[in-house]
Amino acid sequence: MKLNASEIRVGMLLEYKNDLWQVLKTQHVKPGKGGAFAQVEMKSMNKNTKINERFRSSESVEKASLEETKFNFLYEDEKNYFFMNPKTFDQIEIKKDIIGDKGKLLTENLEVSVSFYNDLPISVDLPNQVNCIVDTTDVALKGQTVSSSYKPAKLDNGLNIQVPPFIEAGDKIIVDTRNLEYIKKI
Repeated sequence: MKLNASEIRVGMLLEYKNDLWQVLKTQHVKPGKGGAFAQVEMKSMNKNTKINERFRSSESVEKASLEETKFNFLYEDEKNYFFMNPKTFDQIEIKKDIIGDKGKLLTENLEVSVSFYNDLPISVDLPNQVNCIVDTTDVALKGQTVSSSYKPAKLDNGLNIQVPPFIEAGDKIIVDTRNLEYIKKI
């Protein structure tokens, strides 16, 4: 799907120079002399390289068409995560480096949305919130409760996050999967 250079937004996937690029930053510039343009920083999904491109406002770029499918998480091994389509029971495997740190939040039968480009999985979207259990945390120091200070905590899945002083080991909490931050205690 073609779109104008002024419509490019952060997070979009573009087909450009025979590769798939994810938009990291975009800035619309209107100089005093000459035409307006969009300055776009992109990262290659295949080669893991970055480029800065300048698109004139009149130019059009190709937005990548992605196919999203719901999958349930099954299990993991040293290199991959394994998922199953709940409707067709087809199983797929996705490399751990595609998912990154968010893979630690995967639990058995968790429903995720997998984006495919030309039948290749390129990204996995977890639900916005997941339940976790605090494994260990530091003791809150007396007097720290006056300010909104946070303390480090290690979750049962191995992730380290910051939690409020009243959270203790064994507490169930909700974590935001987009930024890996504490939301609330259950």
